[in-house]
Amino acid sequence: MSAQVSATDDALEAIEALTLAHGRVMFFQSGGCCDGSSPICLPDGELPISPHDLLLGQVGDAPFYIDADLYERWNRPSFLLDVSPAAPEGFSLGAGDTHFVTRTIQV
Repeated sequence: MSAQVSATDDALEAIEALTLAHGRVMFFQSGGCCDGSSPICLPDGELPISPHDLLLGQVGDAPFYIDADLYERWNRPSFLLDVSPAAPEGFSLGAGDTHFVTRTIQV
């Protein structure tokens, strides 16, 4: 079975920069509320994880979570975490003038 979440080199560099600036970070894959369907990057522990959240894996040293029901509705995709130009919207930390995005990977 392939990894459920992986990251590009650019995303890993952004995570490292954010970790140096803010301490350990975490990701939560949003399902369409405040940040659309974008990954939200926060200082680790800032978002309480519920029993309904699923840990998909680690990207760098950062845990990556998603709501378990949403993950099932989306047919259990594998995600690739990447960065894109422009500042993040909503609650997510950004790395300079970039924000995090996820792409689904076909396996």
